[in-house]
Amino acid sequence: MSTTELPPNADAGELKKFSDLAHRWWDPDGEFRPLHAINPLRLEWIAQRAGGLAGKRIVDVGCGGGILADAMARAGAAWVDGIDLAEKSLSVAQLHALEAQTPNIAYRCISAEAMAQEAPGSFDVVTCMEMLEHVPDPAAIVRACAEMAKPGGWLFFSTLNRNPKSWLFAIVGAEYLLRILPRGTHDWARFITPAELAAWLRQAGLELQASKGLSYNPFMGRYSLSDDTSVNYMLAARKPA
Repeated sequence: MSTTELPPNADAGELKKFSDLAHRWWDPDGEFRPLHAINPLRLEWIAQRAGGLAGKRIVDVGCGGGILADAMARAGAAWVDGIDLAEKSLSVAQLHALEAQTPNIAYRCISAEAMAQEAPGSFDVVTCMEMLEHVPDPAAIVRACAEMAKPGGWLFFSTLNRNPKSWLFAIVGAEYLLRILPRGTHDWARFITPAELAAWLRQAGLELQASKGLSYNPFMGRYSLSDDTSVNYMLAARKPA
């Protein structure tokens, strides 16, 4: 899919931003270092809430270079579909899967909305991490994710809260002072409060199950799970059976 064929709920500028860095996805010391650092924490929380990933069919929406999708496949998933609209990122994900011989995984250039139409009610687990704040209509992505989930299926979303603290920590701190993210990675105006995301979940017919924050200690250089959702946070929801 070329940039001239993008669906309405996609931002060409955001896709280009990540496409330009696509070759760096699997460098643990590069621009995507924070994603590598938090991936084990996210994976553990997702697996714990979903009752394990073994034997599950999973779709990772906005998979990028496949960091989480690859880990879920290696955790024993029956099958993982990684979907994204950044073709260069998908190429990197596919190459990594071939080189690492990751089992039961495939990557596709398809929108969440199109995937929902193609495969409604098909997935035990739906993940959508660090994507909602990069699209024009995040509520539509939530609805599409809900449509993809099986009755009783689990859905996991992560994004950034919108408040003065998140501007200070995620923009000023992470992008300008500590430089753990490239400048311009995020637009604070697109950050999403937990209340907003919870409302979209309810409107999509989902039941909010749990929340969890991700905290960063700049002195130790370490991330940890916490109950503080003031900056980075994840929400777990379930589709009624």
